[in-house]
Amino acid sequence: MEDNKDFDYKAAYEREKLKSADLAERIAELEDKNQDLEFKINRIKNNPVWKASTPARNAMHWVIRQRDRIRNQGSLRGVIAKIKYKQIEKKAMTHYGTESFPSEETRKEQESATFEKMPLISILVPLYNTPEKFLRDMIESVLAQTYGNWQLCLADGSDAEHIGTVEAIVKEYQASPKALFPDGKCRIKYQKLEKNEGISGNTNHCLELAEGEYIGLFDHDDILHPEVLYWYVKAINEENADYIYCDETTFKGDDINKMITMHFKPDYAIDNLRANNYICHFSVFKRTLLDGTELFRPEFDGSQDHDMILRLTDRAEHIVHVPKLLYYWRSHAGSVASDINAKPYAIDAAKGAVADHLRRHGYDHFKITSTRAFETIFKITYEVQGTPKISIVIPNCEHKEDLKRCIDSIYEKSVYDNYEIIVVENNSKGSEIRGYYEELGNGGLKDIVKVVDYTAYKAMAGGDNKESGFNYSAVVNYGVKNSTGDYIILLNNDTQVITVNWMEELLMYAQRADVGAVGAKLYFPDRKIQHAGVVLKLGAHRTAGHSHYGQAGMNLGYMGRLCYAQDVSAVTGACLMVSRKKYDEVGGFDEGFAVSLNDVDFCLKLRQAGYLNVFTPFAELYHYESLSRGLDLEGKNAARYEGESEHFRTKWKEVLDKGDPYYNPNFSLDRSDFSLNVEGYSSLRTQ
Repeated sequence: MEDNKDFDYKAAYEREKLKSADLAERIAELEDKNQDLEFKINRIKNNPVWKASTPARNAMHWVIRQRDRIRNQGSLRGVIAKIKYKQIEKKAMTHYGTESFPSEETRKEQESATFEKMPLISILVPLYNTPEKFLRDMIESVLAQTYGNWQLCLADGSDAEHIGTVEAIVKEYQASPKALFPDGKCRIKYQKLEKNEGISGNTNHCLELAEGEYIGLFDHDDILHPEVLYWYVKAINEENADYIYCDETTFKGDDINKMITMHFKPDYAIDNLRANNYICHFSVFKRTLLDGTELFRPEFDGSQDHDMILRLTDRAEHIVHVPKLLYYWRSHAGSVASDINAKPYAIDAAKGAVADHLRRHGYDHFKITSTRAFETIFKITYEVQGTPKISIVIPNCEHKEDLKRCIDSIYEKSVYDNYEIIVVENNSKGSEIRGYYEELGNGGLKDIVKVVDYTAYKAMAGGDNKESGFNYSAVVNYGVKNSTGDYIILLNNDTQVITVNWMEELLMYAQRADVGAVGAKLYFPDRKIQHAGVVLKLGAHRTAGHSHYGQAGMNLGYMGRLCYAQDVSAVTGACLMVSRKKYDEVGGFDEGFAVSLNDVDFCLKLRQAGYLNVFTPFAELYHYESLSRGLDLEGKNAARYEGESEHFRTKWKEVLDKGDPYYNPNFSLDRSDFSLNVEGYSSLRTQ
């Protein structure tokens, strides 16, 4: 920790003053350039030739997008892998359409099921010039529900040309016996509005019709799976759910079996939700969550659902994700499912909704920007509070060139300047590395780098210095003990910094009270992905594995996951930041895991203590994986890894049995590319 008595505030003030003057000058120059460019762009856009060339430019951009999609796969091998992934997905799609609908036997069983709680669920559907086919499909999907205690609330803002047709169709269904409660009261409530008030206003009118204890939000052109309400009520009874959502798919035309994209979601994850509205459909929530607040707010039209979800999940106590594909989102001209550009105002509304949410949580001076994945998938840049000291702890044995590359990249690339590097020497024998240690101690980095000798410490303590006694966890704990920073970065000696503000990108999350460990995006030297978050039970040992492993660095990831910060169960210790306070709170690394899985175990201890672990793709480094100690594939290494794996599976059995909350159970545990578990699908049907 820094001693304030020795701090030269006057000199620091002068340095900051010079920095501010330099930045002000650069801003002024950029503003001049910006104004000049805006003038030139406006002149081009107003040119008749530019306007006439719109169709040709649209065609050109389509070609460019296809080219970029191929480039994002990285290579021919990547393209082949993507094709194989799509083949698996296409095969899986057959299981999630009408084939997944209940048999007569299942329908009778679910219809006759009696729960302790049988709440009335009011489904809100705002109508506006709804095509007849869409309207009938929507209503019939509600009538087909295996759970019977529902109510359909329709508020119609259709114009004069369409209102008569829409009203006649609704009245037709109101007369159906299926639309009646046992007491003869109609389940379908309809209100013709004096004027169209948009999605938010019309839906709020639907709410005025609702009598249910739970509220469901449904679009007028979409379709519900017949079992969705049954599974939701099951969650209400078994998990006391007060906010529920499911997996969904987009489909084209009038056939739900013609799926475009299936979206299998994680359980509730606040950082994912801030970055994008992954919850989306089909939201059902307890009506009391609305007490003192609105359902939809008109100022967020276009992303009113994202705003509502952020507000209500903040209030909810039991958010439950039903990991079943139970919602069919129709893609047609003009729908968001077809193209976000059909509703460009939705992008600004989504940013506004997230900003409003962040302010409610006490965040100031943040920035929300769209990512390369999608306009409504965001990067959130939080303000770094102060300039706390960061201790970078690097265990090392031999490998002078690796360590030098790592340290040089930190010093040459990093823009954050309040840090120290603690090299933890462990059992090196060669003169080359000893010479490098002397160079560090006497050269230009002597005030930044400190070498501490774990081998000598262990010998003094009477420990075994043999290679067989290597314990990475003990080495790390010793390094942290000898550091002085408020925040710790655990860093492998075989890494190399890419992103100049990598420390700030990690620190902005590590400073949050609700966050434990923060991990970076790591690449192999060929720019393929080595780490993008850890998934529990992924891989042959059913312990933990890296998601998106080996994919091209430019890949967007499953549903854009490689492009935004998100909650994960664990991150790799090859580059992990955590506050010293939280490190000490959970007892550091468990020395019972000598070499492997100690980082995952550490993250699970943080998770158990109530903290989130976050992966951010905006801190990037190369990782020359396991160069220092080799891989765990054969001989003694393999035996040792199997022993530690068994210890991990035993220690965290209850957690592993529940599955990774951030990795949908519909995904395969044998592949890291989010491929679907086609063979195991039938087992998911009854869970």
